[in-house]
Amino acid sequence: MNNIMIPLDAETNAVEMPDDHRDELRLWLRLLTCSTLIEGEIRRRLRDRFGVTLPRFDLMAQLDKAPDGMTLSDLSKRMMVSNGNLTGLVDRLVASGHIDRRVSETDRRAQMISLTPAGQSEFRTIATEHEGWIAELFGGLSQKDQADLMRLLAKTKRSARQAVHGDVE
Repeated sequence: MNNIMIPLDAETNAVEMPDDHRDELRLWLRLLTCSTLIEGEIRRRLRDRFGVTLPRFDLMAQLDKAPDGMTLSDLSKRMMVSNGNLTGLVDRLVASGHIDRRVSETDRRAQMISLTPAGQSEFRTIATEHEGWIAELFGGLSQKDQADLMRLLAKTKRSARQAVHGDVE
């Protein structure tokens, strides 16, 4: 029989040799729990207070940063979803008068999407409350804690990118 060691992926290694990856696995679960808890609360508050979904808020937030509009393709890249996932949402926001859709002046095949004045006004009202909610959810952290967490999460992001893409961007 061959004694070649086959490297295990982190999940398999954590299950087969829990002492080797206990801290990493616990860290992953802690990050996931925090993310899920915060996202769930933001989703609930957006829905209850404004009747808005998180994807709708996220789309409007991207468009608010681009007063000249964005192509659907650029929007999908920024939101990390497919064009197909955005099409229905864009259609609904066009129908409700929150966004405009027009043919791009530089590429007739592309459509430019932008907030209407009404969409921008509604988004900014929601965004103001959203910012307060985020401050509340992180209110138990001191400024130093927040700075430390930002630094460590940036380091975590670089580590994950390196593992996934082989770059450190």
